[in-house]
Amino acid sequence: MPTRTELLLAFYGDDFTGSTDAMEALALSGLRTVLFLSPPAPELLRQKFPDLRCIGVAGTSRAMSPAEMDAQLESILRELWSLGAPLTHYKVCSTFDSAPEVGSIGHVADLARAKLSPGQTVSVLAGAPPLRRYTVFGNHFAAAGEEVFRLDRHPTMSRHPTTPMHEADLRVHLSHQTQADVALMSLPELAGEPAEVDARHARKLGSKPGLLLYDVADDQSLRTVGRLIWQQAQRAQHFAIGSSGVEYALTAHWKASGVIPAARAAFPPVAPVKQLLVISGSASPMTAAQIQWASEHKFECIRAATEELCRPQAAEAAARALFERALASLCAGNSVLIYSAAGPDDPSIQATRERLAADPNAAGNSARVLGSALGRIAHDLLARTGLRRVVVAGGDTSSYATQELGLYGLEMLAELTPGAPLCRGYSEDPRFDALEIALKGGQMGKADYFGLARGG
Repeated sequence: MPTRTELLLAFYGDDFTGSTDAMEALALSGLRTVLFLSPPAPELLRQKFPDLRCIGVAGTSRAMSPAEMDAQLESILRELWSLGAPLTHYKVCSTFDSAPEVGSIGHVADLARAKLSPGQTVSVLAGAPPLRRYTVFGNHFAAAGEEVFRLDRHPTMSRHPTTPMHEADLRVHLSHQTQADVALMSLPELAGEPAEVDARHARKLGSKPGLLLYDVADDQSLRTVGRLIWQQAQRAQHFAIGSSGVEYALTAHWKASGVIPAARAAFPPVAPVKQLLVISGSASPMTAAQIQWASEHKFECIRAATEELCRPQAAEAAARALFERALASLCAGNSVLIYSAAGPDDPSIQATRERLAADPNAAGNSARVLGSALGRIAHDLLARTGLRRVVVAGGDTSSYATQELGLYGLEMLAELTPGAPLCRGYSEDPRFDALEIALKGGQMGKADYFGLARGG
């Protein structure tokens, strides 16, 4: 197992697409990183991955209630903490979407302060300029297309089907999820000579806030925050919450200070494949545009009967029909895209919710039910056809679908678009070992993303 001095970072991603985003940020800096689907056994690390510098675990806590977090997440965070890395990072979406009752970021901060680092201030960093995410005076901004929006006016996140963001000030947002006080290290406080910044930072920490939120607007402020967080991790094991901005901040500081080489890692170009399987549970406008592009570029796009897949009495027949249609198309030489919705206004979203709410036998939320169902269909299609490349779109969908594919780990293989790389899958099943898989968050990529994944 890597020692404390060899292992720089351990992280947990609250969904699978966000987890690959964090892995990519580290891998591009030359740090070998493997993302596991559950905490790896020491024997596995010793035998197959003795040279890791960073370790991640991809999870589903973005869709968990606080009670589920207490039951499932606490033990995972304890295992990651026990690896002895200077910093343990709870990785959340760069749009910070969460709520008191589902995916509560504040609850995780409370859990960490109670169980891992009592009395320690938790660092919070949401901004990630490489992904066009910015935090200014505590207010968070995110790009959509060519424009940047305040989070509560963002065309997608303000209307998220599960956790709509109605507040851009992350201090206010977090105040609904934790009673701990949230301090801010603002952009003016991050500017100036390092000694001046350090003194301001020390004063912030001296007041012992429960959480300290950092502004980030550009590469300079990102690197400065990376230095401040790493300084804390050098004094004692530290816990941070945030987007992949945490990884970008740390690697920027590590390069500037000589901890790691400054050169960017080189990855081979993506080799084209004749056929690609895509499953999508995303309702974002960008994914809708990508589905439209695919339909115009030799993909057969098949809408999943989501209402039937969510109804226990009809789910098996609906899944079988979807599988048979997709299999026939793949056998005919087509690329296939199976999708649950085409954008946030797709009527299937509300209809499926109502079906779930009305059926006393239905169990779980739509993301869990649909993601798992689509994952099982993808598993069976890959096993039957021998296809070696698949894309899963949608954060929640990726979290549940990937677990159905029989993989235990992922490692970055090639770049596609920032935040959604092509990965190599690790599996004990030879049919799925070395499977090439990309997990794409709803807003990631341009309209031709699925074409890039197929054609290189």
